[in-house]
Amino acid sequence: MSTVLTECADGVAVMTINRPTARNAVDLQVAKELAAAVDDFESRPDLVVGILTGAGGTFCAGMDLKAFSRGERPSLPGRGFAGMTERPPGKPLIAAVEGWALAGGCELALAADLVVAATDAKFGLPEVQRGLVAAGGGLLRLPKALPYQLAMEVVLTGDPLTAEVAHAHGLVNVLTEPGDALAGARRLAARIAANGPLAVRMAKQIVTAAVSYGGADAFAAQREAVELVMASADAKEGARAFTEKRAPVWKGQ
Repeated sequence: MSTVLTECADGVAVMTINRPTARNAVDLQVAKELAAAVDDFESRPDLVVGILTGAGGTFCAGMDLKAFSRGERPSLPGRGFAGMTERPPGKPLIAAVEGWALAGGCELALAADLVVAATDAKFGLPEVQRGLVAAGGGLLRLPKALPYQLAMEVVLTGDPLTAEVAHAHGLVNVLTEPGDALAGARRLAARIAANGPLAVRMAKQIVTAAVSYGGADAFAAQREAVELVMASADAKEGARAFTEKRAPVWKGQ
């Protein structure tokens, strides 16, 4: 079964992470399939805007920690986590968020250009609670999407942020009733798809450059620190404790 489903119509591509029993956690297969779906979206002249969502009422729970504990990294060279966070599509992308957008899932939402979320959705970067750091652009993008102090609270505590608070501070564009995030994203996408495709793409390119969201230099600057953490004993302990459903025992190394 495909771990990423695609549906294209009326200038809009909907890409759905399809691992509902794992809360749409990203393993290497998801990363490869999502990268392929993004490439197809980018290459088709009939598609103006994309929507990224998750199956089964959850957007994405982030990296599959069971796969990580076996030594798997769900990242692709030059593309980053889930095959997308370091190199988002050149065309506009909307994240349609139900339930949790957690860890790498939050980073996928932040890599999108617009966010439509159900009122009961939650965003979070809990990596520090697992002895990790958010390596998929969350630490680079969140301080530009939220006030500095609020971004720091989210990053340093690992505690979740509600969609309503995220909307109040501009991270979420549109709030919907629970279960209606994808429909809301489709409505927003239709407004974008009605415009000139080249103008839409170039407008995104200019705005993205203006705010320097997650550029190559920023990812390069964080890479050394990220690799130090990823290779640490604490990182392995955090993943192991998660899979064993126990509290981690940190060593600070």
